[in-house]
Amino acid sequence: MNILKKLFVTSLATLAFASVSYGQIMKNVLTIQQRDMAIIACLEAKGDLAKLSKAINKGLDDGLSVNQVKEALSQLYAYTGFPRSLNALGTLQKVLDQRKELGKKTVEGKDASPLPKNFNALKVGTEVQTKLFGKFNYAFAPATDYYLKAHLFGDIFARNNLTMQERELVTVAALSGMDGVHPQLASHKAGAVKAGLTEQQVESIAMTLQDAKLIPGMYGGDSPWPRGVPNDGFAKYFIGKSYLAPMDAENGGPINVTFEPRCRNNWHVHHNQVQVLIAVSGRGWYVEEGKEPLEICSAWGFVFRCL
Repeated sequence: MNILKKLFVTSLATLAFASVSYGQIMKNVLTIQQRDMAIIACLEAKGDLAKLSKAINKGLDDGLSVNQVKEALSQLYAYTGFPRSLNALGTLQKVLDQRKELGKKTVEGKDASPLPKNFNALKVGTEVQTKLFGKFNYAFAPATDYYLKAHLFGDIFARNNLTMQERELVTVAALSGMDGVHPQLASHKAGAVKAGLTEQQVESIAMTLQDAKLIPGMYGGDSPWPRGVPNDGFAKYFIGKSYLAPMDAENGGPINVTFEPRCRNNWHVHHNQVQVLIAVSGRGWYVEEGKEPLEICSAWGFVFRCL
């Protein structure tokens, strides 16, 4: 088993797999403007207006247009709420006023084209939602189901001054900066791939935010997945360097194991026990003897069991 990134295994297996930092084994494939958009979206979600002001300034310096930033901040109200969206738009206004006073060049960019008179927001939104997330009918709350389909994925996503890829990029970045939204984040990571971003681009969003110190790094610091200490006690089962970090294991919690690049683990044979592997970041491979390797990728919310 060659795990390059981080996995979490339930208490049935009492193991987890983590990794060294993204930058050591992955390349950030986002463009400068995409990175700027990700940072702006994350700061909007966090409500850090001082840092947001600086990030907007940098984005505009790097060639983002006013309407791109404005559209992203407007869309995000659907994910972060009107208060944060309005605060962020107010910050954008202040930045533009300051740049005007300083004589700094700012690209206005194109606004969204008017929607056709016969535009059917519910029909279009249902198609977009189905493309990104599969068929979805929230019968428990039909009004919310309508708002999602007709307004968010219909009215908003139909505006053509951001691409669908850009809309999912800023959504993933914003959700990455929020607590308690992991199911939605996982869903939108997968949706971002269906929108046209590559898996490496989706992973690069997290890399960008980590480099900007907006979300925890892959290990150490305030990461929920600690690297731990050198895994000397079980080193004979590993090829390469690994680390061990008990996470309330004595009460049934997992043990987080950090795999350095190209590290392999050869002891996943547990008689009369079950392991459940849940990818929480990055990618690796799992293989059973005589079978094809299975790629494990957190962007897909990958989960499987091994006996």
